[in-house]
Order: sequence, then C-alpha cells, then structure tokens
Amino acid sequence: MNQVVEDVMFVEDAPAIPGLVFRHFRGAEDFPKMIAVVESSKGVDGAEWVMTVEEVARDYEHLENCDPTTDMVMAEVDGELVGHGRCWWWQQQDNTYLYMLFAHLKPAWRNQGIRRAMLRQLERRLRQIAADHPAHQPRYFQVWSSDTQTHLSQLLESEGYEIVRYGLEMVRPNLDNIPDCPIPEGIVIRPGTAAEWRPIWEAAREAFRDHWGYAEWPESEFTLRQEQRTFTPPLWRIAWAGNEVAGGVLNYIDTLENEEYGRTRGYTETIFVRRPWRGQGLAKALIARSFVALKEAGLGLDAGNLTAALHLYRKMGFEETKRFMTYRKPLD
Repeated sequence: MNQVVEDVMFVEDAPAIPGLVFRHFRGAEDFPKMIAVVESSKGVDGAEWVMTVEEVARDYEHLENCDPTTDMVMAEVDGELVGHGRCWWWQQQDNTYLYMLFAHLKPAWRNQGIRRAMLRQLERRLRQIAADHPAHQPRYFQVWSSDTQTHLSQLLESEGYEIVRYGLEMVRPNLDNIPDCPIPEGIVIRPGTAAEWRPIWEAAREAFRDHWGYAEWPESEFTLRQEQRTFTPPLWRIAWAGNEVAGGVLNYIDTLENEEYGRTRGYTETIFVRRPWRGQGLAKALIARSFVALKEAGLGLDAGNLTAALHLYRKMGFEETKRFMTYRKPLD
C-alpha cells in the first residue's frame, strides 16, 4: 500500500478526468509503454522515427542532468499509460541556462488538459532545479517542435513560449548528378574507423562550438554514439590534414527506419569543418563524397540531412521537407 501511495504524483493542474492518475517513472517496465505512446502519435504528428526498448534503455543509461525518478511525469487513465514527459537542463557555452522538457500524449487524449498539466508540472520541477543555479545568468525553458506537430506548437504558444530558431529537414531526391567538388590541397578524404572515433569526435565537438546554442558535448555522448545502431564508420567521410582531422560527415543508413517507411534513405549527418580549413570548399567535397559512399552502399532514391546550412545544401541538391522550431520562455 505504501508503494502505491508513493508512486502517485500530485499535479496541481490535473484535469477532472475519471480514472486519470499522474505517477512517477517506474524504471525499465515503463519503456514499452512509453514507446507505445510515441508510436500512437507518429501519424498525427508527422514524425518518422523507430525506437526499440533496448535503445530507449541505453539512452536512459546515458542521461545528463536528469534523474528520471524525479524529473519525469507519467499520465495513466484506468491503468493505461497515455502520456509521459521528462525534463533536464544544460548550460550553453555563453552561460545561458536552458531547462529542457518534452511531453508526449496519445492523440485520443489530447485537448482535455492532460498535456498542459504535464507541461506545467515539468516547469515546476525545473524551477526547483534552477533554484541552485545563478539567478543573474539568462535562463529559459526550451522545447522543440515541428511544423507537423500542431497540437504541441499551439500548446506552447498558449503557454507563453515563442519561436527563437528554425531548423530544416532537407532531402536530396536522388543520388544522380553528384557534383565533382575538388578536395582542397593538402587534404585526404577517406572512410572512418572505430579506432579513430576519439580524434574524430573531438574534432566535431570543437567545430560545433561555433554553432548557435552550443552546449559542451558531455563525455557520455562519446560512448553513447558508439552504441547506436547508426554508428557506421565505414560510411563516414573524414578529411585529414596530415594527422589532424580537418572535417567530416558521419553518414549512416537506418535500415529499421527504411523498412518501416518503405524507402531507401541515407543520412549525411554531423557535417563539420574545423576553423583552419573553412572557406576552401571542404564541406562540399565531403558531402559529394558522402553521396558516392551512400550510393555505393546501395542507396538510389534519396539522402537526408537535418538542420542543414541552407545555402550550401541547396547548392548540393537538397530540398526542404520539414521545418523544426526551437521554442523558449523566460524562466524568471
């Protein structure tokens, strides 16, 4: 009896729905239920991803600045998990504190106040966390959405969130007419290897420090990437200047995703060039050779890239397919 009482979470804004209970995260037994919530939402939200219980468990082993036992909210109706949310935080390179959260909810239970209640509960938890952080630094709640997640976007805007940044999903319709982009002098481009992951990761981490909203990649990210099904060094194209990594593209093919959506797609992801080698056409040379690598791996239909540098990728044949939004609201 005590276990049941301790499991229940009081949520101040809970709507009066018969059988609705908010509770804490119960560990691994919740992972299949959480995946079921996300799966039920993909069609309505225009989301395309594939998750397995093993992958969710691995991701939760590598969480940073988040304790699922205190930083999650689970919504059940008559014992069925209908929604779940989680919050965490990070500190940007410019000392801005960002308090992140998400709240997934099955479509059948939307527009009844459950998602709003989860959002506000997670905000309250983040305010508790923020009490230990410097109040004089900029501090914001932050949530990601997309132009296909209309329910979430409308909720965020009604709660005072504003869009501060757009990103794009871009797709090259085919791998025909791959441009011939010369390699800058003194550079050699070749596939990656697992043994070279440390210098490649460090070079990418350094390059991404110049990106908007950068927060230092934690060491756990180094290990997590190696355990993901999309970790495919032979598909990577890495630029070397002697013994230094000048840039790279960490290409991958997600076979489970391709099977689910009946397509043949590869991703040109984590595209980076370090400062000393920028402005020489290296990014274009890397992307062109990534197209060749994906084509040789058996792809013939499309290659995708998320949040690409717009001008460069349009020149390389990419077309916009989806828009992503970063929403923020001042915590103070």
